[in-house]
Amino acid sequence: MILTTLIRKVLLISLLVLFSISQAGTVSAGINVWTSNGPEGGSIRALAIDPATPSTLYAGTDNYVIGSHGVFKSTNGGGNWTPVNTGLTNAHVSALAIDPATPSTLYAGTHGDGVFKSTNGGGNWTPVNAGLTNPYVSALAIDPATPDTLYAGTVYPGGGVFKSTNGGGNWTPVNTGLTNPSETASVGALAIDPATPYTLYAGTGYYVIGGGGVFKSTNGGEDWNVFNTGLTNLYVYALAIDPATPTTLYAGTDGGGVFAIQQMVQIYLPLILSH
Repeated sequence: MILTTLIRKVLLISLLVLFSISQAGTVSAGINVWTSNGPEGGSIRALAIDPATPSTLYAGTDNYVIGSHGVFKSTNGGGNWTPVNTGLTNAHVSALAIDPATPSTLYAGTHGDGVFKSTNGGGNWTPVNAGLTNPYVSALAIDPATPDTLYAGTVYPGGGVFKSTNGGGNWTPVNTGLTNPSETASVGALAIDPATPYTLYAGTGYYVIGGGGVFKSTNGGEDWNVFNTGLTNLYVYALAIDPATPTTLYAGTDGGGVFAIQQMVQIYLPLILSH
């Protein structure tokens, strides 16, 4: 009898916990299975997670579906979404980036109107495009050591990389060596080495016949070099760096799968001479 009563109490408590969770609107993620968590409609082009509060995330969408466009925000891990588009005049958001030091500051790259900036978690947006001569932004990357330094990858002929050192206040093209083979490359992906942020990579090939592959810069974008040894598909649409081993880089290609490269670190040791 005592055991039966105890079991009933345990079941009742479990049901109450489940009910309270469902009422709070927190995300329900499947175990080893993907679960849809909105926002519904449209295509999700970009996602960004607040590094200080991981339950806060943002989704950048396109404008192909009426009512489902721009930037959406969730503060409960995707349980609920709210549009945060005040001041965002372009609804096709193709890139998002969050300031790691001040997560309430974020940037949205749009397809046609350049970059927008919010300093209050998406509450309001302001265009930050001085010097950004190409408004078709497909990639954004922030220097983790100096968050006021950020890069924008742009597409279409005349695309390339732009750099800002004052939080988007001004942009400068940084495309020396970034060619394919006789025109500025169309950049659809960017990745920054977290250990040495002046090392960055650009994935190219958007809207360019023959693609372009990966380019690497070791001086903050001042110069670029082709980085394609073994890369048989030169249409690179995504890049990712292993945070634990930043010498490992992954490239996602159009129709060619994922490629990986492990870079060898050269260490020069002093030569000891015997007398």
